[in-house]
Amino acid sequence: MVEELIGIVGWRGMAGSVLMQRMKEGGDFGVLSNLVFFSTSQAGEVGPEFSGEQPLEDAYDVDALKKCDVIVTCQGGGWTSEMYPQLRKTGWNGIWIDAASTLRMEEDSIIVLDPLNRAMIEDGLRSGVRNFIGGNCTVSLMLMACHGLFEQNLVEWVNSSTYQAASGAGAAHMQELVRQMKVITEGIDPAATALNLESIIAERIRASDFPVDEFGVPLACSVLSWIDKPVDGGQTREERKGFFEANKILCSKKPIPIDGICARVGVMRCHSQVL
Repeated sequence: MVEELIGIVGWRGMAGSVLMQRMKEGGDFGVLSNLVFFSTSQAGEVGPEFSGEQPLEDAYDVDALKKCDVIVTCQGGGWTSEMYPQLRKTGWNGIWIDAASTLRMEEDSIIVLDPLNRAMIEDGLRSGVRNFIGGNCTVSLMLMACHGLFEQNLVEWVNSSTYQAASGAGAAHMQELVRQMKVITEGIDPAATALNLESIIAERIRASDFPVDEFGVPLACSVLSWIDKPVDGGQTREERKGFFEANKILCSKKPIPIDGICARVGVMRCHSQVL
């Protein structure tokens, strides 16, 4: 049994739910005997079956967090930005494992892409690195597919086109996509002509009451060609990650130019990309 106290935050969202499912299937909860689950909105309520139904701790309680030897978070960048600095200021020296992008490019963090950089991860643990951060999904997919080419120094540059699912934006965006699809398809005559279908759908997605609180615009029956925030050089933040994160994972002595286009498409899970 692993005796270190491990705190888990953000276990109900998309990334957290997948993590819990994988841990359950892998038998991890039989090995990790000392777990505490945190919540940003349901502190004090009964926790999941993995916790032995112990009450949920408050994810904004620094004193509760600092009792943990390891914190695993899938809560998102906003929570990390708020709570991580507070926790480190208390002198907490535990291991921070995070799915959010907030700390990826910090000098004292390692972007985890096991087995690609397993040696780097193990060296980091031995040398006292305390922050281990999950990589951007499309960067990780690209490196897993092409690592052999990078390893043999056969890649001069990469241009990518990535088609990213709603899950990349989080569970709330996935739920909104479902609501959009319901509005679009409700009461549609399956025998309608193609032209009539197109006209009806166009009218519905342009309606003022179409659900767009999360995405800002319709994703269903559409493609969003601008993901995340603009940055210097004409890229979006999502596009820029390809260069910086990939080269950090690869420990490139001579950075490899990586650029591309990131589009959001109306599917629930699993990104696709062309390199």
